[in-house]
Amino acid sequence: MKKKFIIGAVLGAVMLSGCATIVGDRDETITLKSQPADADIVITDERGETIFSGTTPTTTQLKKSDGSYFGGKTYTVEISKAGYEARTLTIDSTANGWYIGGNLLFGGLIGWLVVDPMTGAMYNLSPNEINAELHQELATSTADEGALNIVLLEDVPSRLRDELVLIGQA
Repeated sequence: MKKKFIIGAVLGAVMLSGCATIVGDRDETITLKSQPADADIVITDERGETIFSGTTPTTTQLKKSDGSYFGGKTYTVEISKAGYEARTLTIDSTANGWYIGGNLLFGGLIGWLVVDPMTGAMYNLSPNEINAELHQELATSTADEGALNIVLLEDVPSRLRDELVLIGQA
């Protein structure tokens, strides 16, 4: 009788919890690197609140959920260094395999619809490692609009290449 009670209690506990909550964490470690190193980093969340600031290389812990029902977090990472073009990247939360498969096999509807969505353990943050390559800024001039700056095409950021105008042909 006592053995059946223990087995029943264990099965009940498993059925009343979510697989991702049992296996996963509410936070995730994010690794941040840059080329060149010693770049400034500012991480803000979806509400615009600064969550972390520092310099590369570094690691930080970010929450996977905002604490609301199915409330996955989204972060914006800004990496900058004097003399280099700044980079902005996004870290998103996505449902992990333990939430999807684990609850299908073991956790049931309570884990799928109640426990895991409330704890945030159902999410993974992606990417969880950032290695940003910063490009040197283009030469600029403080002269009026008639100034001419000469740079190599490979040094022109891809977002500006569509704006180039051919001024002569050989």
